[in-house]
Amino acid sequence: MPDQSGQRVHLETFEDFDNGLSDLIDLWSSADKKVTKKIKEAALADYKEDLEEATLQWIDNKAKSKKYAAIAEELAEFEDALNQG
Repeated sequence: MPDQSGQRVHLETFEDFDNGLSDLIDLWSSADKKVTKKIKEAALADYKEDLEEATLQWIDNKAKSKKYAAIAEELAEFEDALNQG
């Protein structure tokens, strides 16, 4: 996910991902002309990459694995909404 300066910030904790998903949705909802489709797609790709890494890191921890699976479900719903509209 990019921070306010446009630099990529890797998401690491569950809280990062939870807040990051909200930030990602806000980014995609932005009417700001500076937020291009390319920026939005890059942020989505970065988020998905970090989520995949976190999911693999916590695959042996059932409790954390469930948390990250829930975030992945929310992300899938968001992507489905993007594809529909």
